[in-house]
Amino acid sequence: MPNLRRSGARPFPPSACSSDPGLASTSASQRRQSGSRSRSMSLDLHRDGCAPGSPQVRISRYAGALRAATLAQVDHFTRRPKLTANAQGQEGLLVPSHFIRAVRESGYLSISTALAELVDNSLQAKASEVAITISRLTSDALPEITVQDNGIGMTKPELEQCLRFGGSSRFDARQSFGRFGMGLPAASLSQARRVEVTAWRNAGFEQTVSLDVDEIMAGSVPALVARRGGRGTGASGCRVHWRECDRIEYRRLAWLERALHRDLGRLYRRFIADGLSININGFRIAAVDPTLRTTKLEGASAVLAFDELRYELEASDGHTSVVTVRFTMLPVHSWQGLDNVTKRRIGIVGGGGVSILRAGREIASGWHLMGAKRRENYDDWWRCEIEFDPRLDEHFGITINKQGIRPSAVLREALEPDLESVARLLNARVRQAFEDVKFQAAAEKSCRIAAAADPDLPLISSRGPSGAINYRIGSDALPMKAMFRSKLAQRTLDLTLNVDHPAFAALYQPLQGIEGDVAAELRTSIELFLLSFARSAAQLERDGQRIDDLLEAWSDTYRRMLQKS
Repeated sequence: MPNLRRSGARPFPPSACSSDPGLASTSASQRRQSGSRSRSMSLDLHRDGCAPGSPQVRISRYAGALRAATLAQVDHFTRRPKLTANAQGQEGLLVPSHFIRAVRESGYLSISTALAELVDNSLQAKASEVAITISRLTSDALPEITVQDNGIGMTKPELEQCLRFGGSSRFDARQSFGRFGMGLPAASLSQARRVEVTAWRNAGFEQTVSLDVDEIMAGSVPALVARRGGRGTGASGCRVHWRECDRIEYRRLAWLERALHRDLGRLYRRFIADGLSININGFRIAAVDPTLRTTKLEGASAVLAFDELRYELEASDGHTSVVTVRFTMLPVHSWQGLDNVTKRRIGIVGGGGVSILRAGREIASGWHLMGAKRRENYDDWWRCEIEFDPRLDEHFGITINKQGIRPSAVLREALEPDLESVARLLNARVRQAFEDVKFQAAAEKSCRIAAAADPDLPLISSRGPSGAINYRIGSDALPMKAMFRSKLAQRTLDLTLNVDHPAFAALYQPLQGIEGDVAAELRTSIELFLLSFARSAAQLERDGQRIDDLLEAWSDTYRRMLQKS
């Protein structure tokens, strides 16, 4: 009733609904159609023991008339072949020309996210191959895009519903990608002025429906009735054709293809890795993993920083579902020396942050659920991946176009404290890794001198390769009692200094504040002193003498002396 008042119609009086102007304004055919509805409602009440002419029957007649008038207004858009401007302003739930203009501004961030709606539908139709074709009829014509799959296709009734807003047989389903039945028409009209959808099954004839922006703007109501065509290609499938794509921001189609390869490869990386084939103009899209765990370069790749974290939350249906969080750490030591072009190409620079996957498909990326932690350049060197089931859509605030998230208070309370702590920890690790890289670079001179002197020193026997020993100096956080740790393996003596031991600050921090050759020579002398001790210790250990106790006692004594100083 309140809705009727806002639209300008009056509520029907209980005893005289047939004479109400609101009902009289409907057409005779609509009244005949609605009369059967009201009579059926009256008969149902009569079967329940209500006599004709009783108050219950009068109420049923009123309810039937009210329902008929309401349906007449809601169905007005689809039943009448032509709408005048005056009728559009006074009748119907929607003003079609205005509605279509609004749909065209439905907020898709890019053509990639709009096309993703079509790929989602292909996956739900159990397609294993998706072919995207981008072309122009002439050099100055607007682009056209076709997406064809080998899925199960659609029945004729399903096809005639697919371009209706909300016309989905899976409305509010939580088993896969789609949910509201808005993706196909909204995404298509956001990019193109005309969309045609063709489907076929059992190697039969194609059926096609279409929607044209210009026709609707001119006042015509689309007749979404399937038209029969030739036989389909393959056993079954579906083809969506976008004509007159006037919203594409790329002036060259080659640039558009490159962007789609990157974006769709990232959005559907899980499915591509599992065998899904998506190609653009015949070229197959490769999976793009923002966590870089599948990227191998300089003999290294990103690795999990911790075991995955799991959070169980209650869904809207009363059941529980799990949010899974994974953190990966990039190999700073191996990749920090790469040139900037390579770093951008593989996604190190600017690729940090959080990737959020819904049902295995990425729907958002950026800086999400990190609490008060602000993003820094060091945060490019670790990644976070959050995965959830569509049953938790309310917690993630999923919109109809599946772009971005709006976390609920419950979700933020459950995840943000832990994720912020981990982010700060990984940031500190990255900082330390870069410090270690700089430390190793500065220590290379000492290592070269030690390697040059090694042939003149007593031979340390080993079961593996023979010859001179190579040296390496690094730094890391070790137990407080150890000033450093050394290990001889594969003819390389690895000396790791403990950054938490007072000796590190006492020996190296003062040198960092001194410039010139004097500081460099002093640092080299200190490092050669430590390398000589480590080599002597390794030699004694190979001769069967334990020096661990000596090293621990020496480190502890030196620590206590430094504390007193």
